[in-house]
Amino acid sequence: MRELIRRLLTGGVYVFILLAAVFLNSDAFDFLFMAFGLACIYEYKRITKLRGYYLFMAYLALWWLFIYLIQNSFTIGLLLGATLVINSFLLKYLLTKKKQQLSKSMTFISGVFYIGGGCIFLTLIPYTTPEFAKMLITGIFLIIWMNDSFAYLVGKQFGKNKLYPSVSPKKTVEGAVGGLVFGLLAAVLIAQIDPLLSLSQWLILATVVVITGNLGDLLESKFKRVAGVKDSGAILPGHGGMLDRLDSLIFAAPFAYLLIIIFN
Repeated sequence: MRELIRRLLTGGVYVFILLAAVFLNSDAFDFLFMAFGLACIYEYKRITKLRGYYLFMAYLALWWLFIYLIQNSFTIGLLLGATLVINSFLLKYLLTKKKQQLSKSMTFISGVFYIGGGCIFLTLIPYTTPEFAKMLITGIFLIIWMNDSFAYLVGKQFGKNKLYPSVSPKKTVEGAVGGLVFGLLAAVLIAQIDPLLSLSQWLILATVVVITGNLGDLLESKFKRVAGVKDSGAILPGHGGMLDRLDSLIFAAPFAYLLIIIFN
């Protein structure tokens, strides 16, 4: 019971800070996710035993380039393509049964695009419209939170069939389906509030975000299992590290961004 209360309190503070940044102004949102990205990079380096500060430098360089300096769609498209290619490679790595470490060069490149690219595109999503789209990014957050929460609750109550036991023994097929259903319900709700996307577009976006988010969660579990650690960090009591909290969002972000661009 004490652990549940701690998780709820930490989760509540996290959600409050996130939504406060979204609705305060775009600069607060940008800064928050730059900081979140740095925390995720730190934890990723810790898990993968990657030394030096080069990954921080590469992430910050990309951040300033694509958030503040580069505004043309061609260059952003190049970053999106590179991020999706690396994410596809990491999916292949996820499905590999062997507990093998990536090479140091591939670990570095994956950190730049999987985490760095994911945080950048998560930040760019509300800028896909002429005005900062607060409800668009809030809707994506809500979909992910509903998926995570109800995947846990449904899986705990009804889960019998393991989803990917060699990587994450506690996740179940029933939990994944329950998370998807409630993620779609969240999409229906947000479609009534935000007219930027149609109901069908919100449902398609929710399906892609939930599926890719679950894959991102499993991918981080694979990194932790290979490293032999339980959590990426301890910055969030009851939730582990920042990467544990954002793994679904940062992996799903480039796919969501691409889909929103197609819709537009």
